[in-house]
Amino acid sequence: MQIVYEVSTTQYDEDKICMIKALSHLQTLCETPDTYQLGESTSRFGWTFFSLLLKPNLITQIEEKFSDMINQSKGRTNDEKFTNFMIDFFHSRGCKIKLKLAPDAD
Repeated sequence: MQIVYEVSTTQYDEDKICMIKALSHLQTLCETPDTYQLGESTSRFGWTFFSLLLKPNLITQIEEKFSDMINQSKGRTNDEKFTNFMIDFFHSRGCKIKLKLAPDAD
């Protein structure tokens, strides 16, 4: 199963670089290269929106390596806990983004 997030930011250029660095670090920790994709961006009302796709290999490794942290994250469901873990992960690395599951995500 892959996960697709909708990402929103008011500082697209800075946050895109920040996210790429954070995701590269995460891939290195999880020993899973080439396991995410950033979608095309669109801008409206001072915000920039784009998608972030996490591939199954990366999701599995994150869940294994960070299960304690994920379980302690806010949320009732596993998806909410995983999403909040990812938000905390990005924020702890200086990425000033908002993240939510895409409506068509399973």
